[in-house]
Amino acid sequence: MPLDPMPDWVPARQRQIGDRIRALRRAAGLSQAELGERVGRDHKTIHRYETAATAPSLVELLLIADALAVPLAELVR
Repeated sequence: MPLDPMPDWVPARQRQIGDRIRALRRAAGLSQAELGERVGRDHKTIHRYETAATAPSLVELLLIADALAVPLAELVR
């Protein structure tokens, strides 16, 4: 049985979340490598999240929110 296609709004929301991660990271004065160190990921992974090439898991979003000292809702609103 084939999977249903991804709704059109999902990639758009993924890009918005990536944009928020980037903006909050920059506001905190962190490079992608520094944020990656704080959450146990490499800078390439952070780049993929920010550009919406890869969707972060809930655990990764929690780690990023903690590293940026913001509530999870701030990333996904």
